[in-house]
Amino acid sequence: MSTSGQHITAALIQMNSQHDCRENMRQAQTLMSDAVSQGCDLLVLPENFLCFGHSGLSRLSAFLDALLNDLKAFAKAHAVTIVAGSIAHQSEQDAARYFSRSLVIGPQGQVQASYDKCHLFDVDVADGHGRYRESDTYLSGREAVVTEVHGARLGLSICYDLRFGNLYQALVERGAQLITVPSAFTAVTGRAHWEVLLRARAIETQCYLLAANQCGDHGKGRETWGHSMIVDPWGKILAECDDTPGFCHAELDLQYLAEIRKAIPMQSHKRRF
Repeated sequence: MSTSGQHITAALIQMNSQHDCRENMRQAQTLMSDAVSQGCDLLVLPENFLCFGHSGLSRLSAFLDALLNDLKAFAKAHAVTIVAGSIAHQSEQDAARYFSRSLVIGPQGQVQASYDKCHLFDVDVADGHGRYRESDTYLSGREAVVTEVHGARLGLSICYDLRFGNLYQALVERGAQLITVPSAFTAVTGRAHWEVLLRARAIETQCYLLAANQCGDHGKGRETWGHSMIVDPWGKILAECDDTPGFCHAELDLQYLAEIRKAIPMQSHKRRF
């Protein structure tokens, strides 16, 4: 693997997930294997990569333990870290509801951190689907989560969280240097806001933003934007996918990040009102 001192090679896995969790896992494993062959040691999967839409959630719950074991085995076999985008985890208190949960699986095959999506996508979009109400199915998380991967501090977020800068500031205050944004941004909102939001969050947090998105047609009027991208702490796009399944990758230089933060020490200048 290519982790060396202050450098990490990260890959974003861009998928067109559907309702069949086992087929989605096959797609994810193929793309992750391709990324590993390019020397990548941090792999980020998109939101809902194992099951897109509500119709497959009960089937996902039945196969979830086996699928998670497959991810753990992959991470251990290749000595990589996987940010397992988001996966619907059934609530222990309410069997009819789920958490949209991002898992960090370390190179020993262990789940070392998890984050539950805080901001639920309850909006109206001018597309074929129209009305999105995640709160009908999901419960919201309450905690900002940062963990360590390959010598760097990684903050976790999911999709709609991207619009809420206070979460990203909380991640920086907890030491984040990298922030993952597994997403299923719609084609309409993605075309308008995806790039500008990612670059803004990278600049204002002085972090690398790793945003793996869904892409293409998912049925029932749902179309996602793709264009997964890695943005550096200066706001420069280092790597970007198109609008089809695949992956992109880039080297993350933590020394460069430190130099930016030293030159413009935003955190020491921060005021609270």
